[in-house]
Amino acid sequence: MKKVGILYHPLKEAAIALGRDLESFLGGRGISTWISSSWEWQVARDRAAGTDLILTVGGDGTILRAAQVAMASDAPVTGVNLGRLGFMTELSTEEVMEKLPALLSGEGWIDERCLLEAEISPTGVDAEPTERFFALNDVVVARGAVVRLITVDVSINGAWFATYRADGVITATATGSTGYSLAAGGPILHPRAEEFLLVPVVPHLASAYPLVLPQGTVTGLCLSGTNPAMLSIDGHMNLPMPIGAKVTVRRSRKTVRFLRIHPETSFYTTLENRLRGKQ
Repeated sequence: MKKVGILYHPLKEAAIALGRDLESFLGGRGISTWISSSWEWQVARDRAAGTDLILTVGGDGTILRAAQVAMASDAPVTGVNLGRLGFMTELSTEEVMEKLPALLSGEGWIDERCLLEAEISPTGVDAEPTERFFALNDVVVARGAVVRLITVDVSINGAWFATYRADGVITATATGSTGYSLAAGGPILHPRAEEFLLVPVVPHLASAYPLVLPQGTVTGLCLSGTNPAMLSIDGHMNLPMPIGAKVTVRRSRKTVRFLRIHPETSFYTTLENRLRGKQ
């Protein structure tokens, strides 16, 4: 590898310090590096051309931001865990310096994850989309600062499916199935599954069951009623959603790749350990 990027959590002193240590370590091996706060991922994305690997120092939130950078460069991501769960991270702080040379020399294996693609039509259900976003975890339409239920008309492949008066509606990837979707009662998918989820959040006088949707499904979430909402992409891109706006969600053709060095183990065993707070 000739060029490596480092994204760190800017509010964690340990992440900043380790990021600088990694920069020195890589520079000592003659590898070109760039380093950036993960909260400035738009800036990092502009610097990512030609990057061979992106190292993240933080938790899963840092990786969600790194995914936006990785799409621009097609570089794989390896995460160093300073967070609590670290479902997507690969290395502990104690082992990163030991394992990193093997990754740099071409060892390891690729773990490829699906993304959701969300197109926003803010002026009506038939309007042309004006913005497009990609999500590794989830696309969520939810109530904002006002504690009132929102009304979301849901369509699947162009046909009306349901109208939810709820706190929100989640569409989640398999990767995101262990996040907000799980807290809202959604099922857990294997992280490399190609299906995605539709999960209402505390619906009022409506069926609360989640749906597992096949990869070719196109889901429409149209905000009706009288209360505005927020659109959240992976929890760190948040936009106001006016009445009448529509979000169209489908599985993207783009993916994010993770470079891993540990032997692949049972996802289900690892899942149980992580949910019980074990590493």
